[in-house]
Amino acid sequence: MGKMEFAAPCLMGVEGICADELKRLDIENVRAENGRVLFEGDFNTLARANICSRYAERIQLLLAEFPVYSFEDLFQGVNKIRWENFIGKKEAFPVKGHCVSSKLSSVPDCQKIIKKAAAKRLGNSYHTSWLEESGSIHQIQFLIIKDKCSIMLDTTGQGLHKRGYRANSAAAPIKETLAAAMADISRVRPFSTVIDPFCGSGTILIESALKALNIAPGLRRSFAAEKWCASPSSVWSNERQRAQDMIRLDADFQAYGYDIDNEAVELTLENARKAGVEKRVHVAKRDIRDFKEDFERAAVICNPPYGERLLDMEQARELYKVMGEKFPKREGWSYSIISPDDNFENIFGRPADKRRKLYNGMIKCQVYMYFRK
Repeated sequence: MGKMEFAAPCLMGVEGICADELKRLDIENVRAENGRVLFEGDFNTLARANICSRYAERIQLLLAEFPVYSFEDLFQGVNKIRWENFIGKKEAFPVKGHCVSSKLSSVPDCQKIIKKAAAKRLGNSYHTSWLEESGSIHQIQFLIIKDKCSIMLDTTGQGLHKRGYRANSAAAPIKETLAAAMADISRVRPFSTVIDPFCGSGTILIESALKALNIAPGLRRSFAAEKWCASPSSVWSNERQRAQDMIRLDADFQAYGYDIDNEAVELTLENARKAGVEKRVHVAKRDIRDFKEDFERAAVICNPPYGERLLDMEQARELYKVMGEKFPKREGWSYSIISPDDNFENIFGRPADKRRKLYNGMIKCQVYMYFRK
């Protein structure tokens, strides 16, 4: 089988970060689009992207894109795809997807047509009128926007933000992929010291540690495509070994987290242990009003509680004011704070040196970055 086309959906605002990461993984023909990154490769590429990507939400095999003006167009376009190259005679192929501003507005009808077209193609290929679908799952995903249809196979299973270390979490946790993106734009390096004064479940601390030590986020979990008959098992073991060999145990990185909740402190320590970075993450109970550190250099990265999550807006803004007092300009220090409040800078007390628009779930936010002395 030749080169395949892949799509990596990602959070809005993270496309460039995700594309740069895939290029560093020696992946070919990487192109960033709105909400996703496209690239090419083979089954090794598929495994590498799943195991190593910190910022993608999942890895999809992009099988076809074609215009659709009717359900017949949809059927014919799907029927032309060589499903037999990926789906075995007994393997399952459920269908799910979305329609946006399309004449084909009924998702259930589109699901039925895609299922029927794929089943007909597979039935003809395997010379059978009945497909058992008792084997491994090949989740067919579709996206119809206006008159364009994209057909994908999901290779990931549970989303890539499910690293495996956060079975439990504090209230309103930040998504792992977003925390990783914040670590990236905060320039976390192997020698960095990272501080999160609102650590919650420890996600920012742990993602920063994984990045600094170059620990692949998917190293401890499995993926849907591992069970496919078409996917050689050797590529997964080879890519895991490659990722294992690239871990930087010599890194000087250390992380410090604080929270006013004892349960959050314990949860952060538990999650750090599950992620394999417990020796790099130090946590204690402390209020932001008591924040004081004497490190020569440090990166403060945080997702403080705000009105749409835990506190009412007045309480959240009181925290922003305290942070402005506790986060002074210091040589060698930087502060990255994510907030949906357009008035954050005024309350914090000074304009950010740089801002970056990111989405925390469906909430449009800005990461306010302070790094100039």
